[in-house]
Amino acid sequence: MVHILASASPVMTWADIEYLGILGGLGLFLYGIKLMGDGLKSMAGDRLRDLIDKYTSKAWMGIIIGIIVTSIIQSSSATTAITIGFVRAGLMKLDQTVGIIFGANIGTTITSFLIGIKVEKYALLFVFIGAMLLLFAKRRKYAYWGEITLGFGVLFYGLMLMGDALKNLKYIADFQNIAIALGHQPLLATLSGIIMTGIIQSSSASIGIIQKLYDTGAVGFTAVLPFVFGANIGTTVTAALAAMGGSLASRRAAGIHTLFNVMMTTIALLLLNPYIHLIDFITDRLDLNPMMQVSVAHIIFNVTGTILFYPIIKYMVMFIKVVIRGDERERIEVNTSEFDPKLAHKFPTGALEISKRATMKMGELASEILVTTRSFFNKEPKISVDSINQIEEVINNIDTKITDYLLEISKETLGEKDIDNSSINLAIVKNLERIGDLATNLGEFYDLVFDAKEDFSEAAKEDINGMYDTVEHMLNRALRIYGEGDYSLKDSVTEDEEYIDLLERKARQRHFDRMRSQECTTAVGSSVFVDILGTLERIADHAENIARSAVDVHTKHETLLKETD
Repeated sequence: MVHILASASPVMTWADIEYLGILGGLGLFLYGIKLMGDGLKSMAGDRLRDLIDKYTSKAWMGIIIGIIVTSIIQSSSATTAITIGFVRAGLMKLDQTVGIIFGANIGTTITSFLIGIKVEKYALLFVFIGAMLLLFAKRRKYAYWGEITLGFGVLFYGLMLMGDALKNLKYIADFQNIAIALGHQPLLATLSGIIMTGIIQSSSASIGIIQKLYDTGAVGFTAVLPFVFGANIGTTVTAALAAMGGSLASRRAAGIHTLFNVMMTTIALLLLNPYIHLIDFITDRLDLNPMMQVSVAHIIFNVTGTILFYPIIKYMVMFIKVVIRGDERERIEVNTSEFDPKLAHKFPTGALEISKRATMKMGELASEILVTTRSFFNKEPKISVDSINQIEEVINNIDTKITDYLLEISKETLGEKDIDNSSINLAIVKNLERIGDLATNLGEFYDLVFDAKEDFSEAAKEDINGMYDTVEHMLNRALRIYGEGDYSLKDSVTEDEEYIDLLERKARQRHFDRMRSQECTTAVGSSVFVDILGTLERIADHAENIARSAVDVHTKHETLLKETD
């Protein structure tokens, strides 16, 4: 039977509520979710990304992966963010992202289910076990388990603190009136769920709070359900805010996330009374406690919505593309599905050509991440450190795929030319991957400066932008040497590499002069400026490595050809 509002016997006022208990409990709850999610991510390593990458060729597979990954990392927003990088690089289509978003909505219900089974009474035991593992484990694996267990315990201890403080709300006359109003006005209850989840940016936390309020009898079920629906919409706020300054792919993914939850909520509100009767029936049959009752309602809501909207995924994608317009060419296509092991076995020369094409696409991404760091440095709109990290994640993913494919090819009996082509391909991939890492370092340096509310002087900006001009030019010509065989460009790349060394020395000296003359007074900017110059110089070294490797192999092949003749 639906849980009934308890009668208020003691007379209490707002001053009698333990607000520190509510705030502290909420803080512990949110920290516990993060701690547990971080531990699980550390335990899983790159396997989460591999799961998303390998098993999302169909929308239904994306749903399953979305459920698994979100259950592990405890954040539907984080799951959505991981997929954006793949869409951005053309490794995944938008309709595959929709499947993951659907699954993420289901996966995020795991916390409410755990709350429903009332494991909170063992919270301090989990805290003790987790702390012991974290402090005394000698192997990293057990330390990760300690982090997971500690987070689990902290999460539920925070919930217990919140529950103890929230239970007195039902004795306050004003709150009773609010609860009654929410029960009679579902739209108001839905809006409350949206606002609360948008503020604390965790649907798990806001639903955990409403579970506790319902368990104490402070609110009725007719207010609880719309609140839960609203929490599903509120959880899209984080992704929407992040996407405002992001790529076209991220904006569309956030748009689909919001569209899906709004449509689900609209249908659920229209069928609110029948849905209440359904949950009432299930509760009576299974003898559910109040908090589990809310969890079951939450799970059914998300699962039913997924089943309902699964057949129209392609139409949702079409609608979002119309609403959120943009240039499709923004995406760099990297077709790693051509990495066929059978081709590597039967025709390794052809397989090497495919890997070379993928490497050139990786080179485009390396050029893009360099340009993106420059845009971030110059504070161009819609560019953030996340924009840089997103591209770097894709570069790492492609690096792994190409490297694995080249190793597969190397198992075959290859001619000397193919051996050289395989080696140069691998060397260039590693140089490009290193450029991605160094570009990420640049983004981190700039973020440190901007986060400290500092900026670079005009003279410093001129020096850094001057180095960017040369480095970008070098990388583009190095890739032309490798991809197009334009070996005449090699001397200009070498000259530019020497010029970059000169620019770095002069820029460093000017920086020291500015510091001595008190022209440069920023704390963080002053400390990282030389590191930025050095990082740009190292990127130039890797560009020169690419050009030299390509020319060396070409020269070797030319020499062998002449000797044969």
